[in-house]
Parts: sequence; C-alpha cells; structure tokens
Amino acid sequence: MPLALLALAIGAFGIGTTEFVMMGLLPNVASDLHTTIPAAGHLVSAYALGVVIGAPLLAALTAKLPRRTVLIALMVLFVVGNALSAFAPSYDWLLAARIVSGLPHGAFFGVGAVVATGLVGPERKARSVSMMFLGLTIANIIGVPAATLMGQHLGWRATFLAVSAIGLVAIAAIVALIPAMPADPKAAGVRRELAAFRTLPLWLALGTTVVGFGALFAAYSYITPMLTEVAGFSQGSVTILLALFGVGATAGNLLGGRFADRSLRGTLYGGLAALTAVLALFPLFLQAQWSAGLAVILLGGAAFVTGSPLQLMVMEKAQGAPSLASSANQAAFNLANAGGAWIGGVAIAAGFGYVSPAVAGAGLAVLGLVFAVGAARVDRRADARGVPVREEARPAHELQAAPLP
Repeated sequence: MPLALLALAIGAFGIGTTEFVMMGLLPNVASDLHTTIPAAGHLVSAYALGVVIGAPLLAALTAKLPRRTVLIALMVLFVVGNALSAFAPSYDWLLAARIVSGLPHGAFFGVGAVVATGLVGPERKARSVSMMFLGLTIANIIGVPAATLMGQHLGWRATFLAVSAIGLVAIAAIVALIPAMPADPKAAGVRRELAAFRTLPLWLALGTTVVGFGALFAAYSYITPMLTEVAGFSQGSVTILLALFGVGATAGNLLGGRFADRSLRGTLYGGLAALTAVLALFPLFLQAQWSAGLAVILLGGAAFVTGSPLQLMVMEKAQGAPSLASSANQAAFNLANAGGAWIGGVAIAAGFGYVSPAVAGAGLAVLGLVFAVGAARVDRRADARGVPVREEARPAHELQAAPLP
C-alpha cells in the first residue's frame, strides 16, 4: 500500500479521537463550566451537527480545488476548531467550537476516500479505504483512552490541545507524503455534484449506511449499562472493554477492505448478517463476563466489516460526483449515531431493560440488509432494461484506476 495512506490514517486518528473523547470528559467539562451532565452531553450532538452540515457543504464547495490542498485546508480547520475548544471561556463558546471541529470531519473522509482509491489499482480500492479508516478504529483503542486519561489528570483543555497537535502532524504528513494533485478542469461544479442525489441507487446506498450503522449505535450507545448492570462488570473495567471493541473494529475494518475488493456486495451482506446475529444473541452473551467480552469484540468486528464496502458503494453510485457523495456518507454515519442512540433509548424507556437496545439494533441490521438487497435489485432491473451502467456503479474489482485531479 502507498505510504501516502499513512497521512490519511493520521488525520483519521485525530478526527476519531476528538469525536469520541467528549463522552469520557463530560463530568470534567460540566464541573469546570458549571453546567449539568445532560447539558454537557449536547457537546456531543454539536459535533455531530457540524459533521452533518460540513460534509456535503465543504465537499461541494471544494469540488474543483486540488485534493491535497483541500485535505490540508480541512485539517487546518480541524486544528482551529480544537484549539478554540481548548480555550473556550464558556459553555456557549465550547458548543460553537465543537460545531466548528465537526465541520471538516465528513469532507476529510469523503475527499480522503477518493484520494485513497486513486492511489491504488482497481483491485485494491476497498483496502485503500480501509487503511484510511484504520486511523479511526485505532483511535478507539489508543487515542480515546489516552486522551480521556489526559483530560482527567491534566484537565480537559489539555486534551483538545493535544488533538490540535495531532492535526498539525497530519498536515505535515499530507504535505510530505501525498503527491501534488492539480485541479481537474473537467471536475464537476456544485450543481452537477448535487445532481448525483437525484438517483435512487445513491439514496438506497446512503439509507443502508444510516440503518445498518444505526444498528451498531443503538447498542453501543448503551454498552456501559449493559456491561455493568447486566454482565456485572465494574465501572473501571469498562474502559478496557471499550478498547476491546476498538480491537474488533480494527480487525473488521481490515477484513472488510480485503473481502470487498473480491465481492463488495457479498461482504456487505455478510457483515450485516453477522451484525444481526451478534446483536440478536447479545442478551445471551451478557449472561457471563467472558462471553460479554467476546460479544464486545464481535460487535466491533461485525459492524466495521461493512464500513469500507458502504463507503465504496456510495462512491460508485455517485455518477461523477464521488467526493460529495462520499462526504454525505459520513453525514449518514452521524445520522446513524443519533438515530440509533434514540431508538435504543426508546427501548429502555419503554421498560424492556438494558439489553433491549441490542435487540432493537438487530432489527435495524435486518432493515439495513433489506436496503442493501433493494439497491442490488434496482441495479439488476436497470441492466435488464438495457440502461448503461456507469463506471461508478460496477463492482469494486472491475473499476479501472483513474488519475486523480
């Protein structure tokens, strides 16, 4: 794999760290800024809001710019947002800074996925995307726990300064490792980029992301009470178990990239089926601590097997606007986060117990599989009618490598 992918992975590591670390710092932030834990929880939502707004907007506005330049600019915005978070004088300022921090998230992964696939041959496209996402999954193993400990001992502001430093390292790596990519004079403008969203296959692909990863977040959002109240783990053990989730996610991400280069849809179907099975069996896994730990690893693995196939499928359905569609897929991941957490919360509030979010997640995984199969049927019907299939709609291993602008 090209060394340039390391630069994308470093940026993904920083983004993954800042996205998830706030969850572990909520008590510290609430105490320092004299607010409540629920109010501090809105800082998590503020970041997600920034992702949803920034992903399609920044990708569309930068469509005709050189992609290395775009990646550098996005990481500069990332550094600024986290530095503003570190020096925020009040809760309202921190809320605004978290929105700014989230703005470049989706566009970075979207443009980064296009860059990554352009650096390799057609038989390695999914693996190249998985190498970029490797930074995100490793952040859950190393970055988030380390940043949380730093915040608890040195103050939460030190955490965001450290994340800003990671952003600076990513900028240096992008400059040093990613080749210059001049703008393509034939690149689609904002109007053509937006026109990609008029197609049903693209919406089905995005819907698969929302529902499929919503299944993960329905359960993962409430993994701590499941492990402590049902499986009987201590609060101190949860950090180790969440690191195990990151291990599973990393393994699943790498396997998903390798398998998707052979069969994109087969890997997607298999991942969603495995996720359904893991979530459906979660209540049984929680009956013993050893099996609960295994379930956490399997949950991360099954979910992230689908990450690279979903990203690549959306890019293939984009009809000439892969950067915007790929960025929009990151917004879809965050909608999955919010929607899945809400559905899991509804299940608990209805009195079905702490394991009910996992069962609800299994239902969402089945629905995600329905979306994926529906997208495949739409493609087959188009083929049967003799509608020409654009290059982006072919399986990953059939795509021809194209020079990046």
